[in-house]
Amino acid sequence: MKRNLIYPVIILLLTVIFSLGYCQQQRYTRKILSENQRLWNENRDLRKSLQQSGAVDQQIASHQAVQQRTAGQFIERRAYYRRNWQQFIAVSADDYKTGFLGGIKNLHIQVKNQTEYPIDNVVVTVTYLRNNNEVFKTEQYTISNIAEKSQRSIAASNSRKGSKVSVKIQSITSQAMNFCYSVSKPAPAGNPDPYECVPSTGSAN
Repeated sequence: MKRNLIYPVIILLLTVIFSLGYCQQQRYTRKILSENQRLWNENRDLRKSLQQSGAVDQQIASHQAVQQRTAGQFIERRAYYRRNWQQFIAVSADDYKTGFLGGIKNLHIQVKNQTEYPIDNVVVTVTYLRNNNEVFKTEQYTISNIAEKSQRSIAASNSRKGSKVSVKIQSITSQAMNFCYSVSKPAPAGNPDPYECVPSTGSAN
């Protein structure tokens, strides 16, 4: 009778032991899987962060390269306009009325700025001439704040005598272009950029 009970008890104990071992192994397996999932998520987030950081670094490097290229072009354009300003800055007298016996009315002086930079001041002289080209009088005017790629005009005084006018530029100032021109200051010989207000250091610009 006792022997008949021993085998079921042993089988029951072995079943309990194996069940406990299996449950413990399952818990360990789940723990390993959970840890692996956590590490995988961390690696994924780290890769994403590195990719974003690399993209930001690339954007910064690209922006700096663009700034350097733009700065170079900025200096180059300014120097080009200074050296060739006659091709981009002009002054003229618009249509005006002349009297039957002479005299000039409704005269406007126009400055055209075809550069990419604003001009602070343009000083011009207006000479009123008789029919025989004799000078009747000369007046000076200042036209200020001429925006880039634009033109600006001002009214000049009437003249009781004269049949035509002559307009000439006396000086031009543009801080944005670092441009200072004056007819009273001839360009020094051998200077490739004679109208630069503040000479560049370390380069001919």
